[in-house]
Amino acid sequence: MKHRKIELLAPAKTSTIGIAAINHGADAVYIGGPKFGARAAAGNNIGDILKLIDHAHHFHARVYVTLNTLLNDDELQEAQDLIHTLYEIGADALIIQDMGLLECDLPPIALHASTQTDNRTPEKVRFLQDVGFSQVVLARELSLQEIIEIRAASSVGLEFFVHGALCVSYSGRCRFSEIMRGRSANRGRCAQFCRHSYTLLDGTGAILQDNSYLLSLQDLDLSAHLQVLLAAGIDSFKIEGRLKDIDYVKNITAYYRRALDVIIDQDEALVRSSSGRCTFSFTPDPERTFHRGGCNAFLFGKRNRIGALASPKSTGKVIGKVVSAREDSFAIEASEPINNGDGLCFLDGNDRLVGFRVNSVQGNTIFLEISISPFSVCCKKAQIVVSCKSL
Repeated sequence: MKHRKIELLAPAKTSTIGIAAINHGADAVYIGGPKFGARAAAGNNIGDILKLIDHAHHFHARVYVTLNTLLNDDELQEAQDLIHTLYEIGADALIIQDMGLLECDLPPIALHASTQTDNRTPEKVRFLQDVGFSQVVLARELSLQEIIEIRAASSVGLEFFVHGALCVSYSGRCRFSEIMRGRSANRGRCAQFCRHSYTLLDGTGAILQDNSYLLSLQDLDLSAHLQVLLAAGIDSFKIEGRLKDIDYVKNITAYYRRALDVIIDQDEALVRSSSGRCTFSFTPDPERTFHRGGCNAFLFGKRNRIGALASPKSTGKVIGKVVSAREDSFAIEASEPINNGDGLCFLDGNDRLVGFRVNSVQGNTIFLEISISPFSVCCKKAQIVVSCKSL
């Protein structure tokens, strides 16, 4: 029987995080090189990438290097030289955006088409297949039916984001940061203006929405839909987050490793695309590391309620509701224990995220470090959530 290899692809800001991703179940990791990656703040030197490659290859896992910015003409030679170096140290593939690289003198290294190339149609994906790409990162905005149509028209490996941050614009098509500050997202320097607050006015100047995060989206979470994505033809399940910390990568990678293994173990036609099995010293839980609330984006059709308008920050895990409040304390019905020093947050009466630290806990009563006078007014019916930064 011919087995279909399924890949869990995790992000790596650094080689240390990449090694942790492999150790927590990733079949492959993607990491920025010294230059030309779409996260300029997440570059890595050749020595560190080699260290990651050596570790990954022990488990038949793979390392993909991102060179997915648009290049200037005078950068092509430098990019070409870098690609040869990456090939020589054993990088398994390059993730690229600029089609000008196809005209360069490249070594026989696998090429993956970045989501920055805006891969949304069967025609586009078939073109990328025909010009030599071995894997295509599909646009996040696709529906399940659109993925099925792309799969029917091509045989190239299909990669799809299943977890992490969403862009408010089409990947590779956003000019917001470039126009506002001269920082091009297609050059790895997005200023993330979609995560800023705005005031919305009508034609007369009347305020419709004051100081809200009108362009900020919830995070993607397709963990409940892996089976249908497999059936639709997805081969590589990608976690977003090349700027995320090591706790996030460990937690989310382990969570998806477990979910995919359940499916793979029940289907003889499927195998994971690296060697070995993983065990974990913690229970993976996406709500315990950075998240803005989960959504399935447009997988099952267009939706207009995937915004995270109250805050672009992590909202933490919902743990309970306030039942009474005073100036310096409140009582809570909690689903989890709360300890001295925990960080909690809540949405106030104006839907603003407010955070504070627990000074002490007595029974179900939480005492604050300092008196917060608005607390007793705005928090009586609020949900209290805690952000857990370590596992």
